[in-house]
Amino acid sequence: MPIIEVSDLTKQFRVFQRATGVMGGIKNLFIRRYEALRAVDGVSFSIEKGEMVGYIGANGAGKSTTIKMLTGILVPTSGRIVANGYVPHLDRKRYTMGIGVVFGQRTQLWWDLAVQESFHLLRKIYDVSQAKFDERMEEFHEVLGIGDFLRLPVRKLSLGQRMRCDLAAALLHQPPLLFLDEPTIGLDVVAKESVREFLRKVNRDMEVTIILTTQDLGDIEELCERILIIDKGKILYDGSLEGIRNRQGREVSLTVDLKEIPPVAALERILEGNGIAWTALGGRRFRAKFNRDDVATAEVVRKLAGAFQIHDLIIEEPGIEDVVRRIYREGSL
Repeated sequence: MPIIEVSDLTKQFRVFQRATGVMGGIKNLFIRRYEALRAVDGVSFSIEKGEMVGYIGANGAGKSTTIKMLTGILVPTSGRIVANGYVPHLDRKRYTMGIGVVFGQRTQLWWDLAVQESFHLLRKIYDVSQAKFDERMEEFHEVLGIGDFLRLPVRKLSLGQRMRCDLAAALLHQPPLLFLDEPTIGLDVVAKESVREFLRKVNRDMEVTIILTTQDLGDIEELCERILIIDKGKILYDGSLEGIRNRQGREVSLTVDLKEIPPVAALERILEGNGIAWTALGGRRFRAKFNRDDVATAEVVRKLAGAFQIHDLIIEEPGIEDVVRRIYREGSL
């Protein structure tokens, strides 16, 4: 059985249409006009235990609204959610005892208390034994290095320190489900890698199922084998990273440094009729762009090497950021 099953999930908001200007302000007092806004529109998916899934989309696509319904914060307008055996908004108290949540912009720690006091309060709330608490705190310090600032008030922590503490707090009761909404936002390179390594370990060693929403596609590439792409409230893609590269990232860029400087026309004659576009980059450097469905990269390199002396060669395929950016722009796969 999947740990999360979502079927035809919809969330609709009523948005007040405010008139502008002085007369508009007066009209607003007597006439209230509302527009129905579907933030999530018929979303369906399932997630197996132990998966780490990236849930991505442009701003306003419906990511955070979906996560809030999955965590029980929002009540769906229609549709069905079963997560860890519960309906989140109906069984919220029992359900939240088995999930961890991290919202990058908000902390679950008490702002003016020392970090360790927040952890002790959470231990009581989640009914974690002292022995288990001590064991987990040691693990958190070993992987996240939080022991160095446990006595500091939360308000004095840097963003990276606070994020590490929030991750530890979310996993203190060892939940089987972890929801992460922009967990690396604003972090420097070192702090970001520390968080990523911790999430890999938690997923691998504790078999925690993780749903990650982020605008940082580096997180997705580093951590997730499967992604869900949402746009305008609808799921555009559900599958592997490699699958979306194969469907959308077919264009190859080949940059070559030659021993001589041939005219571009000479390069174009090598593989005529295969849609290869050559560009002179200056000096002995040239770039070819082509679709690998039309011609194999190995064939291009073989014919180049047969016609010219090659000094250096670089082959580049679109990164996941380029592919996803194209999907956001076109609104379809």
